[in-house]
Amino acid sequence: MTIDELLKQVWGYDAFRPMQREIIESVLAGHDVLALLPTGGGKSVCFQVPALAQPGLCLVISPLIALMKDQVENLRKRGIHAEAVYSGMSYRQIDHTLDACIYGDVKFLYVSPERLRTELFRVRAKQMKINLIAVDEAHCVSAWGYDFRPPYLQIAEFRELFPKLPLLALTATATREVKADIVQKLAMRNERIFSKALPGLIFPIRLLRRKIRKYAYRKSLPMSPVPPWCTPGAAAVRRPLPTNSAAGVFRRRFITRA
Repeated sequence: MTIDELLKQVWGYDAFRPMQREIIESVLAGHDVLALLPTGGGKSVCFQVPALAQPGLCLVISPLIALMKDQVENLRKRGIHAEAVYSGMSYRQIDHTLDACIYGDVKFLYVSPERLRTELFRVRAKQMKINLIAVDEAHCVSAWGYDFRPPYLQIAEFRELFPKLPLLALTATATREVKADIVQKLAMRNERIFSKALPGLIFPIRLLRRKIRKYAYRKSLPMSPVPPWCTPGAAAVRRPLPTNSAAGVFRRRFITRA
């Protein structure tokens, strides 16, 4: 089955979003890939399609239990066998899940980066037919990032158990320094980088509107018209700015003095 047929059969879409095809084809060609796609840009499809197009399972490294559970549930709704191993599960539950990944028809296994350090998981992972390692929220590996998590640094060492497997690192935002750090810290080889995200700080629009209006009220300043792109969602500053500088940018742009 081709990747287009998979997309139509599993997700019901007739065409890929921008850059998804290029990312998927690079992964299937065996390249390590760093993909920067905005939130809602279809990052999960970029590893789910190539994983389904090949025998074996995809190991997904994710930082949050809620994210794991949500993606596992969504995959199961589509008739795809997915599992997750996370803190709070009993030894028996973990053992049963890992057995299913070795002997069953599991296509996706979600784990936290902390799980990669355990001897039990390493021994069992070597018995699995893994076809791809996907690292979600890859910016967490960088000390330059806004959400650095030291356990992500263990991923490169874990990769040594599977030297021939491609790795797909995904994130929604990363500066030039963070991108370089991700490539280095994940020991990416022959990598391809695809970027459609705006690097920098993300501001919730509703919170931003409240803060601007509150500031204007206190200073007795009339508000400028809200720009057309300022709709519920997120706005991105193109480069990291100190808090005062960022606030100044928004004040100058959206608040008019009397």
